Amino acid sequence: MGAAQKFLFDTDFSPDASQADRPVAATEHAIKLAEAESKGFADGFTAAEKERVAEADRRTAAAFEQIGDGLARLAAGLAGVEGRLEAEAVEVAAAVARKLSSELIAREPFAEIAALATDCFKQLVTAPHIVVRVNDSLLVTAKERLGEAARTRGFEGRLVVIAEPDIAPGDCRIEWADGGLTRDSGKTEAAIAEMVSRYVNARLPTAHAQPRGPILPELGEIPHE
Repeated sequence: MGAAQKFLFDTDFSPDASQADRPVAATEHAIKLAEAESKGFADGFTAAEKERVAEADRRTAAAFEQIGDGLARLAAGLAGVEGRLEAEAVEVAAAVARKLSSELIAREPFAEIAALATDCFKQLVTAPHIVVRVNDSLLVTAKERLGEAARTRGFEGRLVVIAEPDIAPGDCRIEWADGGLTRDSGKTEAAIAEMVSRYVNARLPTAHAQPRGPILPELGEIPHE
């Protein structure tokens, strides 16, 4: 019987050891290559799709930002237009009111005087005297109509009506022992014009907020009925 040989552990018994150096068949190689190409294509497509979505998101965000800026500019523009329209409407209303006032005074110069004096008669029934100063063209009318109004309202004091050429028709000064009041349409109109001008200049944009003349400087005469 021959001598036993020692086991040197140089033999590889793993399942793949016999196939490690086995050449790959052409068919198997083609399949693996196709799988690799398919995976590479899929990975590339996924990456490209992600980039496309990201770019679309960036463009959408930029578009919305532009739309927002445009809407903000539009709103500012509309606010300016609204302010100008409102200011012009106030100017027109004030101009028409001035014209109507002057026309009404020209038609009925004594109407406002009578209304103001009559109210004084009601409040000053115990006053010893009341002096009413009017334009000299209204002296006769004022004496007749104010005397009647004083009696009707129970005023028992002395009524004095005086002509004053420096008082405009439709204006008057009413005086009593411890007080008085004045109707001065010129000062009233100037005060109203100042308030309208301030309001208009506040409503207009800065570039347009400059004092301007009356918007209707040449209103025609209002026809009499």
